[in-house]
Amino acid sequence: MEQRAREQIAEELLAAYASRAPIEPLTGRYLSLGLDDAYQIQLLQVERWLADGARVKGHKVGLTSAAMQRQMGVDSPDYGHLLDSMFWPEHEAIPASRFLQPRAEPEVAFVLKQPLRGPDVTETEAAAAVDFMQPALELIDSRIRDWKIGLADTIADNASSGGVVLGNPPVSLDAVDLRQSGCELYKNGALAETGVGSAVLGSPLLSLMWLANTLGERGVALEAEHVILPGSITASIPVGPSDTVTATFAGLGTVTARFS
Repeated sequence: MEQRAREQIAEELLAAYASRAPIEPLTGRYLSLGLDDAYQIQLLQVERWLADGARVKGHKVGLTSAAMQRQMGVDSPDYGHLLDSMFWPEHEAIPASRFLQPRAEPEVAFVLKQPLRGPDVTETEAAAAVDFMQPALELIDSRIRDWKIGLADTIADNASSGGVVLGNPPVSLDAVDLRQSGCELYKNGALAETGVGSAVLGSPLLSLMWLANTLGERGVALEAEHVILPGSITASIPVGPSDTVTATFAGLGTVTARFS
């Protein structure tokens, strides 16, 4: 794909943020759009946000569970950037109008104490880079109409990133068996989804390892103090005005997001 076409797609996606109007799927309109093109389109948007004063505060891995891959019709993970503007304090009302088609999903957030640079990072090295964990809700969103996305669509759209809510208190990595830790996701007090940590590529730590190695191949390191979302433990659920979503994690505690 020519660079001019990548820039055109990036402008379309940036315009969707501003207008709050989703665009038609990219893969049906740009037949030459490949995964490398999609990541370059993602970076074009990140560069624009950074130029406007935003800061990268971490990364997310998406589409790591079989449930999410089935729900979105894809067969491999992807990654996106987390900006400082995406983070919302727990229990503070989040304006639903900030999003186009929001969904919530529960994740175990890693906060790093040292840089992690791939490729060839092992699971042990990934664990050693983690300072602590927090229960988290990722608010995914799509600038693609009706979530009709292929893998290239969601990658170009910053891995369908939208927002992040972190719970407290921090928990040490050795306090929880991440593979066996269960999670319950509630919407407006009713149980909506359940899952277990092994749904995330076998373990959320393996997702962190995948991210470090995938970014390392592109010459990018994960930074100290950055927040890493390794992927959802359950399928995502749609959210909107006046909804309250709570995730309860065995050994980690709870986190709540409330929408105005």
